[in-house]
Amino acid sequence: MSPQLPLLKDIDVRGKRVLLRLNLDLPVENGVPRDTYRIDSASKTLEFLRDQKAKTLIIGHVGRDPQESLRPVFEYLKNSFPVSFISTLEEAQQRIPSLEAGSFLLLENVRSFWGETKNDPTFAKELASLADLYVNEAFAVSHREHASIVGIPKLLPSYAGFVFADEVEHLSKAFSPEHPMLVVLGGAKFETKTPLIEKFLPIADDIYVCGALANDIYCARGYETGVSLVSECAISPKLLGNQKIRVPSDVIVRKLSGSFEKNADAVEKGEKIVDAGRNALDDMRTLVENAKFVLWNGPLGEYEAGFEQGTIELAQMLAECDAETVIGGGDSLAVVSKLGLLERFSFVSTGGGAMLEFLANGTLPGISALQEAQNRNI
Repeated sequence: MSPQLPLLKDIDVRGKRVLLRLNLDLPVENGVPRDTYRIDSASKTLEFLRDQKAKTLIIGHVGRDPQESLRPVFEYLKNSFPVSFISTLEEAQQRIPSLEAGSFLLLENVRSFWGETKNDPTFAKELASLADLYVNEAFAVSHREHASIVGIPKLLPSYAGFVFADEVEHLSKAFSPEHPMLVVLGGAKFETKTPLIEKFLPIADDIYVCGALANDIYCARGYETGVSLVSECAISPKLLGNQKIRVPSDVIVRKLSGSFEKNADAVEKGEKIVDAGRNALDDMRTLVENAKFVLWNGPLGEYEAGFEQGTIELAQMLAECDAETVIGGGDSLAVVSKLGLLERFSFVSTGGGAMLEFLANGTLPGISALQEAQNRNI
């Protein structure tokens, strides 16, 4: 059962000043946003606010550098919506009263304001003073306890946007799926995935651990992993011996003389595991074909370094299968977007860390903040 949320679709926003937190963290190359899925998915919320004649102030962030500008995102947005760009809260105070109904203002990178990441109450009050209500349409950053995620809902009536609500609804299906259920986890940092693995051991029929995560299991089993990426996380015997947890039986390794395939227990010093092998992909195909529900997060290998075949084949398997498919994570999203497969999955989450935390805990700080705001309004 998914958490109950106060929803934007259920309220009248005509003429209201709306503070809209969007996920604007798009990759930008040479001043042009690339892979715009995250912002395109929010179009329904933007169209709703425009058509309902709200006066909307959009806030969001981009990149890891607080000084990185949202202007390239603004240039993209203005092709579809009546939006103006502002740099300061003072400008917002001046412009909002005369803002035309159905129009938008986009504030510069909210993380460039020192109070955002500190969840400073004064900064939250400054933002809240600019609006009559707040909408969270940034599921992907709702695991952060920042002012624009958890501070503002303490001060304004607060609601979930259309995509936020969809994220919660579709990800919650993983808690009571049709069986057989397959979970595929890739990427790195085993310690960050352990809570998720433990949560789904009683739920899933199989958990396929791949990417650098599998290296940690090989290491714990006493296999040589060469110069492969491994974490310092100690894997509990409970996980290590569980028959539901699978890892690739063969891998692609790289060394100075090139890259080639070998069994996972035959890796030598100086070699680096960079992708899943052919037998592993054949095993995974069998699991996918038999599954009724598949949850996938993270690449099978070093995708960004060009070792993408395993990840691409998995994406194609899932796009062709009959199971309900829920996927997420930045690299997974990039792969399916590049392959033109976004529409072939049951649901594509915009979240990476937020998706993992929600699946592990059943909630997020941003969800709790909306629920608490709803309780105060009753």
